[in-house]
Amino acid sequence: MSDDRETNAWREWHEHRLATVSAPYGPLALTGTHWLSDHPEGRLPAVPGHWRATPDGIVLVAGAGDGIEIDAKPFEGETVLTADEGSPAHSRVAVGERRLVVLLREGEWAVRDFDPASPARTSFEGIEATPYDPAFALPGTFRPYDEERSVQVENVDGRARGLGLGGELSFSFDGAVHTLQVAVDEGDGSLWAVLGDATGGRSSYRFRFLRPGAPAADGTILVDLNRALLPPCAFAGHFICPFPPPGNTLPFAVEAGERRLKGALAAAH
Repeated sequence: MSDDRETNAWREWHEHRLATVSAPYGPLALTGTHWLSDHPEGRLPAVPGHWRATPDGIVLVAGAGDGIEIDAKPFEGETVLTADEGSPAHSRVAVGERRLVVLLREGEWAVRDFDPASPARTSFEGIEATPYDPAFALPGTFRPYDEERSVQVENVDGRARGLGLGGELSFSFDGAVHTLQVAVDEGDGSLWAVLGDATGGRSSYRFRFLRPGAPAADGTILVDLNRALLPPCAFAGHFICPFPPPGNTLPFAVEAGERRLKGALAAAH
């Protein structure tokens, strides 16, 4: 009965993931990430208005004909925008059904353009995912570092950026012990790993994410590889996902969890 419960829980998780990624402002809707340093003239591709980065935020200048709304009201004039903390659906800036999200990464400002009518979203056919397998639900142990570490990791856009790491997650598989370096969310203590495995680039996407939740007080935690996730960049090439840090490519095949996109989108990514 336990396996049935876990199978049903996994199925609900998978259905929720499908709904999340295909939502109007989910990752499939991202049509562009525009770094302001690449556009010193202040004009972003297919984005109305004039955008300029400052130490305190982005200065947006818009005219009545630009069709920009801020906080659901038509905007004309000049304002300073800071980084959006919430979901794209709740971004302050809109152009029709599109949402413009202000992003700050390592001191660089960017604007992301989410469009519910994006070709990726309208042609989405689903996610290839392996049905639940209890052999990939593994007891693990988290050991925090004395202080957070940062490593430079190449991102999918070709730039190297710092990746904060808060500890190590260890577990056994097929008689051997494996360790992943993980980030720790300061808010709720949940863990996040970027990992590769022997299926990457073959029967699965190049790499995947794992979010196993927060460990117990004694560091124990379930490492459920059945819930390996496709990273946002699998859905839209405008995301800047990090590749796995050194040591986070597992030597065995993780034939579990989300594997790759279905249909034409899989070939495009």
